[in-house]
Amino acid sequence: MGISEIAAVRPAAPDRRATALRRALRELGLVAALFLLYKVARLAVAGRVSTALANGESVWHLERLFHLPNEAAVQRPVLAHDLLVHLANGYYAYVHFPATAAALIWLYARHPAHYLWTRRMLAGLTAAALALHLLVPLAPPRLTTLTGMVDTGRAYGPAVYGPPDTDALSNQYAAMPSLHVGWAIAVAVALVAVTRGRPRWLWLAHPLATLLVVVSTGNHYWLDGIVAAIMLAAVCLLLPAPDTGRRPSCSPPRQRSAD
Repeated sequence: MGISEIAAVRPAAPDRRATALRRALRELGLVAALFLLYKVARLAVAGRVSTALANGESVWHLERLFHLPNEAAVQRPVLAHDLLVHLANGYYAYVHFPATAAALIWLYARHPAHYLWTRRMLAGLTAAALALHLLVPLAPPRLTTLTGMVDTGRAYGPAVYGPPDTDALSNQYAAMPSLHVGWAIAVAVALVAVTRGRPRWLWLAHPLATLLVVVSTGNHYWLDGIVAAIMLAAVCLLLPAPDTGRRPSCSPPRQRSAD
């Protein structure tokens, strides 16, 4: 094969970069579409504050019926130490989206098949969560008077949300399921799948820490995280396995007979 034929088969570097850029922009567009869908859901929930507050009290009573730990009891030792409060608030405000984005970028560059699988997981979970947000508006513990919990973001900072009656940028009455917990589980599952050795299980520390943070800051009930995990499991069951390009072999390789 001559040089001209090789050049015809192999695309030039600028073409490959342009293709990669178009793919990256397409992925960015998909993420932006998810964000716009969430904004639409925020407008749809507006005006249902009383229902969201009543549902918050119902969830609180339901958790006591199931003998789940009291969220306020988890928050009290955190409030006793300013450092713990600021660490929890900082984790809630600054780790969730950057950690998810960093994981997706790394998977996109190093494990494209698992990136696609993870993106589908996140999209499926987010779509299901939006449907539940519309059906069951739910006030978080920090906005439900019955819980007696402190809004640590507003009391200590940094505050992610503004006053709920004037905040048009976020849906503060969509506590169930917790996308913080659901996305953290999805990221951990994907990273466990592409790494090797026992240390890979340390990725599960991220969703566990996220669950403790969202509860101790008064942003979610235990059931919000549990429902997120159940919904994510359902989404995973509906998704095809990542196509890594390798065919699984369940039988031992055949031995070549001696001549």
